[in-house]
Amino acid sequence: MRLNSWRSYLKWITALAAFVGTSLALWAQTPEQLSWSMLSSGASGKNTHTRALAIRSLGLVPHDPAAEKLASDALRDPAAEVRAAAASALGHMGAKSAIPGLKEACKDTDAEVVLSAASSLRLLGDPTAYLVYYAVLTGERKSGEGLIGEQKKMLSDPKKMAQFSFETGIGFVPFGGLGYGIFKELTKDDSSPIRAASAIALAKDPDPKSADALAVAVSDKSWIVRAAALDAIAQRNDPELIVRIMRALADDKQEVQYTAAATIYRLSKTQGSRGN
Repeated sequence: MRLNSWRSYLKWITALAAFVGTSLALWAQTPEQLSWSMLSSGASGKNTHTRALAIRSLGLVPHDPAAEKLASDALRDPAAEVRAAAASALGHMGAKSAIPGLKEACKDTDAEVVLSAASSLRLLGDPTAYLVYYAVLTGERKSGEGLIGEQKKMLSDPKKMAQFSFETGIGFVPFGGLGYGIFKELTKDDSSPIRAASAIALAKDPDPKSADALAVAVSDKSWIVRAAALDAIAQRNDPELIVRIMRALADDKQEVQYTAAATIYRLSKTQGSRGN
């Protein structure tokens, strides 16, 4: 074998060994460690959309200090999409400690961030939200100041407002806070949205058959249904379902991956609290 061929072979072997080692180390983690590793890695990644997905999915994890910190830190992300995702998630997490950060987010130059922060402040019972809604209704703040350029631009864009109205109107449930991705899918002529809504409706059904149906739906051909099934499973707070949804961490849709990670993390914490 020629020298160059040997070098190529050794490089391939080295890369393979590194990959196998990393994979084994990854899957040697507990479900809680693995899901949190995915969430935290996604939240700090280079891709803006990936960061937003990871942060938005944290809304499935209520009253968790580590999750709240990750989302609160994301309020300072350079990308407005990520800041809006963080502002939205914090409200659904019940993160009252994030109220000061959300109030600051109401001063953001991006209208989507401002409206997401206001929606969460309303969920958390903070009256600052009403200042924002007053400005949306009247076109100016109560102080008499006008809205800034970017805010006016979004508020006059019917598509943007339809998107935001959908997200804040339906809220985090029934579609795991996936937001605009779901909004676009709802315009397609198929049964996915109906089946997804049906999956969510089973979230509180105590019948074990419903739990089984949701676990099966995690492998549905429609990613909307897969994500909705995971959202419903998170709400059931049944840690016995963890083993049946682990495969979703490797789903080909990031929206499903991060919903799965948040669900597994939440259920793992539930399992830990029951064991104490």
